[in-house]
Amino acid sequence: MRGIFTILLLILSNIFMTFAWYGHLKFQEFKFFQKAGIFGLIIASWLIAFLEYSLMVPANRMGYKENGGPFTLIQLKVIQEVITLLVFTAFTLIFFKNESFKWNHFVGFGLLVLAVYFIRK
Repeated sequence: MRGIFTILLLILSNIFMTFAWYGHLKFQEFKFFQKAGIFGLIIASWLIAFLEYSLMVPANRMGYKENGGPFTLIQLKVIQEVITLLVFTAFTLIFFKNESFKWNHFVGFGLLVLAVYFIRK
């Protein structure tokens, strides 16, 4: 159960992280952020990143083997990277329709998923 909760928290955390890192590229479409300038975008991203850390820290603590979780530190990192790619891909397809994914992107993503498999062994 701890493994499932860890992964769910990592997914939620990565949703916030993606919005903090890349959402500001869409925020500029809103009038409020146009007036706020770069400093306003940085503050908005920091506030979103606070939510990300509020989920990421408990996920890693709960999931870490030495705290009673099912994952080693390396496994946590690789799982987080794959989740980041999946969330980023969904985010890009939903919010940045002018971006396109090519076959080599999907091959690279597939290799990272294989990395999770091999690191779990």
